[in-house]
Amino acid sequence: MNFIIVGSGAIGSYIGGRLAAAGQLVSLVARPYQLEALQGKALRVTDLDGFAADVPSDQLHLALDFQTAYAKLSPAARANTIALLCVKGGATSRSAAEIAACIDAGTIIISLQNGVENVARIQAAAPQAQVLAGMVPYNVVMKTSSHVHRATPGMVQLESSAHSNEIAARFNAAGIKIGIAKDMKNVQWGKLLLNLNNPINALSNLPLLDELLDRNFRVVWATLQQEALSAMTCEGIVPVQLVAASPKAMTRILRLPNFIFTRLTAKMLRMDAAARSSMWDDVQRGRITEIDDLCGAVVRLAAKHGKAAPVNAKMCELVASLQKGDTWTGQQLRRALAI
Repeated sequence: MNFIIVGSGAIGSYIGGRLAAAGQLVSLVARPYQLEALQGKALRVTDLDGFAADVPSDQLHLALDFQTAYAKLSPAARANTIALLCVKGGATSRSAAEIAACIDAGTIIISLQNGVENVARIQAAAPQAQVLAGMVPYNVVMKTSSHVHRATPGMVQLESSAHSNEIAARFNAAGIKIGIAKDMKNVQWGKLLLNLNNPINALSNLPLLDELLDRNFRVVWATLQQEALSAMTCEGIVPVQLVAASPKAMTRILRLPNFIFTRLTAKMLRMDAAARSSMWDDVQRGRITEIDDLCGAVVRLAAKHGKAAPVNAKMCELVASLQKGDTWTGQQLRRALAI
């Protein structure tokens, strides 16, 4: 089984690095600066549980695009290729079309992306592929251009299919805990509720742990979640519980004073002190963020049922105008959102 990782940011580099460190055949489609950083060197992969490995760049079969990575494979390897799509939501259709131009019918593409709309985008761009939904629950930070670190715990989820058990076995053997889910729609919406903290973290310009210990920021997160849950109810979506409390209970827990909140969420708060959201990283690097795939998806779902999601809509506006170095306090953000 051969894995081609498309989107070698923090998640893609971590997944690819773990698989390669375990001896899996991995090709990493990387940006030019990453190719330059890794040429003749190694990708360092670490996690908060103590894992550490230095994966030589020649084990990652680096390439600038999918076509080049695919062309380097033997015919046998091509026949057993799985594409892991880890790009941001805005790049999904373009990346899927590039994959579609190379692959045979039935090739598996797994979406390991934030958001709830990417599988449909991939399927539209690559109709001959077998597209599976995936969900990565944890935070991965790029400490340097050649060092990725998993900063929070969690188990990857993969949509059930005829091939999922075999894929899961490869992931588990590489130390990537993975479960198989029959209803990925509810899993993805459960993850989206957690991802609604990503824009808050970007605006705060703080490490995740520091931001979560500010009750004002948590009140904003709870409000974003409440709007999302209301829209989900209209659609008949029952989001999967991915943390210690149910999604509905979390909207209450987030509002509690710190001395109670920290006791109830000790496991959730187990994270590296350097952990930040991927959206914070995008803002710092001047990239387009995933705000439309998160808060924007809530706004669209609510509108589908004739409802409004004004706080999520306002968050889309705030992040769109956010510049590197901008910092919001929790009180400032609550005032801007009128909550």
